[in-house]
Amino acid sequence: MENALATKTNVSNDGLTYTFNLRKNDHWSNGKPVTAQDFVYSWRRTANPKTAANYAYLFAGIKNFSAIQKGRMSPNTLGVSAPSKDKLVVTLDRPVPYFKLLLAFPTFFPEQQSAVEKYGKQYGHNSQDVSNNGPFKVAGWNGTNNTWQLKKNPNYWDKKHVHLSAINFQVVKSPSTGLNLYNQNKLDVTPLTGTQVANYKNNKAFTKFEGGSMMYLQLNEKRDKALRNVKIRQALSQIVNKQALATKVLRDGSTAPKGFVSTNLSRNPKTKADFATDAYVKSGVTYDPSNAKKLWAQGMKEVGQKKLTLTLLSDDTDQAKTTTQYLQDQFTKLPGLSVNIDNVPYKNRLARSSNGNFDLVVSQWGADFADPINFLSLQETKNPTNNGKWSNAEFDKLTNASQTTDANDQQKRYEDLVSAEKILMKDQGVIPLYQPSTTELWRPNVHGYVWNPAGMSRGYKDIYLTK
Repeated sequence: MENALATKTNVSNDGLTYTFNLRKNDHWSNGKPVTAQDFVYSWRRTANPKTAANYAYLFAGIKNFSAIQKGRMSPNTLGVSAPSKDKLVVTLDRPVPYFKLLLAFPTFFPEQQSAVEKYGKQYGHNSQDVSNNGPFKVAGWNGTNNTWQLKKNPNYWDKKHVHLSAINFQVVKSPSTGLNLYNQNKLDVTPLTGTQVANYKNNKAFTKFEGGSMMYLQLNEKRDKALRNVKIRQALSQIVNKQALATKVLRDGSTAPKGFVSTNLSRNPKTKADFATDAYVKSGVTYDPSNAKKLWAQGMKEVGQKKLTLTLLSDDTDQAKTTTQYLQDQFTKLPGLSVNIDNVPYKNRLARSSNGNFDLVVSQWGADFADPINFLSLQETKNPTNNGKWSNAEFDKLTNASQTTDANDQQKRYEDLVSAEKILMKDQGVIPLYQPSTTELWRPNVHGYVWNPAGMSRGYKDIYLTK
């Protein structure tokens, strides 16, 4: 983590007050200075329920945010103030140990009030009706076109370290077209999918980025009595060969999961071990068909059923269809189990998931910030994203402690989250399927690109070219 607009940060001993000293030499793309008041305006706007900001929930913990979201208090009471042009003070109502990590997420970026008010409903819908203050500004985007540019921002505070004058973006809907354009030297970067990964993984231009996301199966315990049985859930997990799914079926650079929280996201404060390694529970992700059948027989006996029919819900993309067909094939190895597949458009899948209209659903989570709680909180009893309605009191107690009593004790908090992940995996609250990877070809003369496993994953500022 490094400073951007802040030059210095002070945190109170109780972890409730953050004071940021801001740079005095940063300007918006229209030349006006960026001030602390821009942050105050932007955050109040995001917290206002009328704005309906999708990621406003990340403000949880900032003083009065919850009451503002419920309409009980004015957005002007949010715990953020600007004592001067270059000083920003944030007040929390509880310690948020990962607060600094959150600040790298776009929801916390400043907005220029005059620009928002000038452009009204058109604000941000194209490259003209917006104000930028980063290393680049958007050019040539009308909101729907397939080509646009990032142009160097002459008003950016650190422009001397921005080496590119422009970056050209082009939407290519066919992976094979993208690869052909790359091989014709018409693109410097292109994504790879499926068999392309296998064919190019030994190429010197091949680049793979891991971490920060997980594909997993939610099991609807509210709708299906059988799925409330832990042995049945474990059987469904252990009959699936996740290694084969990643490396032989998808073949796109995906990897088998170690647990629900992805690898390369968070590390042990003392030992620097990967969280996924510390929290690993073999039974939660292993492939053990003989044990799966034993667990299945025991579970079905306990629920008093000899046959079970489940519908597997997922997206209608080629990758999703490949995954569901493989899962169906694996699941039907359990005696008496029939699985129907329902592949629907992404928005339909989301709606049905949140409405509980499924038996099994393939879900994906990408981390907003690099902390295990961003995954684990999804499975808390009252979390609206817990569509399968798995519930465990000890799990809830641990995740709650990590955000309250243990919030200011870095190691104790980490151990709370490790214990919570172990409970989730031992009880098979979800079934991790595979960890997606981003696989791309990068021209070898392009350097300085930064990839992050969470939040704003792509960093273009430091890119430079060699001959």
